[in-house]
Amino acid sequence: MANDLPKTPMLDELEKGPWPSFVKEIKLAAKTSPMSADLLGQLETSYAEKIGHWKHGGIVGVMGYGGGVIGRYSDLPDKFPNVSHFHTIRVNQPSGWFYTSATLRTLCDIWDRHGSGLTNMHGSTGDIVFLGTVTDELEPVFEELTKNGFDLGGSGSDVRTPSCCVGPARCEYACYDTLKVCYDVTQKYQDELHRPAFPYKWKFKFAGCANDCVAAKARADISVIGTWRDAIRMDQAGVAEYVKGGLNIARDVVGNCPSKCMEWDGSKLTIDDENCRKCMHCINVMPKALRIGTDTGAVVLIGSKAPIVEGALLSSVLIPFINMNDEEEFNDFCEVMEEIMATAPSEISQQ
Repeated sequence: MANDLPKTPMLDELEKGPWPSFVKEIKLAAKTSPMSADLLGQLETSYAEKIGHWKHGGIVGVMGYGGGVIGRYSDLPDKFPNVSHFHTIRVNQPSGWFYTSATLRTLCDIWDRHGSGLTNMHGSTGDIVFLGTVTDELEPVFEELTKNGFDLGGSGSDVRTPSCCVGPARCEYACYDTLKVCYDVTQKYQDELHRPAFPYKWKFKFAGCANDCVAAKARADISVIGTWRDAIRMDQAGVAEYVKGGLNIARDVVGNCPSKCMEWDGSKLTIDDENCRKCMHCINVMPKALRIGTDTGAVVLIGSKAPIVEGALLSSVLIPFINMNDEEEFNDFCEVMEEIMATAPSEISQQ
């Protein structure tokens, strides 16, 4: 049965223009979801009053888990009763965000039965995000998710849901199997993911190459970025084809090399590979002429953060090179992670 939508003149402005609008999607859900209809009303009120009307009213979750559910309540429950509770559920996404159509329908059907029907595919942490349900529906949602092979993701002061790029599944530049490593790390740190016990959140992100399609080095506490140790593979005939096609190699390739390790004499491109930073700019510009090396692995970085008030802090190198595809070296990586986890924050600051 269709719902009467509230008047939302301020939100309506956000539907104008060429870009997709979250307001349009909420209105679509509100035709059948009373919760989404009241959400529109509360958001319009917040825009008009310039006050956020959400509050945190304590911790809610599912039995045995300390993470995965973000409790949210309205401070206008009498005016908007259908969003008096509006909890968010984080669902652990598959590595690389690969789904079948049937799986997506299953997830959406679960949420239509137990929540607002609104989803975020995906949140900034990487999870599938179910937006808006009441406390009594948390356990039923969890039960259906687990029956269909899904688990909750991380929230709070724990290991957040690890995420990765598509890696070798679709990308020719992947220097290690990001999908497998992300899955293995997720399975290994289940307790740390579901039961917050840290002073702050902890994010793992896995990128198969320096293009870093998951923005790991700016947003993860531990970033694993694919790289290589040998020389860039070069096809001089391919370089010549780019010149023939009008590419200004001196300006657009050599001139943009951060380590200044390239030279172009007008007919031949040379690279001082010992000083190459593996940034991949030249490869991105001339992919038909330049290729990553064959001695591939990853560099592990630590410590990035993207705060709102002050500027972003990019991560620093922790392990210059590691073969994440090798079981023994992967176990060494996990040992380092566990040493860091076991170190008190005061000890880290002193170091």
